[in-house]
Amino acid sequence: MKKLAVSDINACMNCLTCETACAGAFYKKESPFQNNLTCLHVTSKNGALKIVTCVQCGKCAKNCEAEAITQNKAGVYIINKEKCKKCGKCVEVCPFHVMVLLHKDAAPSKCISCGICVKACPQNVLTIKTAAA
Repeated sequence: MKKLAVSDINACMNCLTCETACAGAFYKKESPFQNNLTCLHVTSKNGALKIVTCVQCGKCAKNCEAEAITQNKAGVYIINKEKCKKCGKCVEVCPFHVMVLLHKDAAPSKCISCGICVKACPQNVLTIKTAAA
């Protein structure tokens, strides 16, 4: 299974370069707030930075009535935006809150472990890991 992982959280500067690169690649916008990465930069109670990413658990696919979310050979769940009914059930069941609806009339988005963010990160915080499913 291929998935995005954090290699060194302490090196993260919270610069949002990863999210901006993702937005540019998928949405042709230079905005860290519209992207598939949805790595949420969260400050915990002790002030530590935390990055949450899609772990490819498949709950979104199991709850998709349109069968628009399928797993590819690399173990990554992909959304077929043409089959998607835009009901939002996949967003509701995502345990990590990394499946998002960017617009009410659009199909949801999620990380597809493509590696664009990994290449863009100036601090080498992110990596793509391959592990057994």
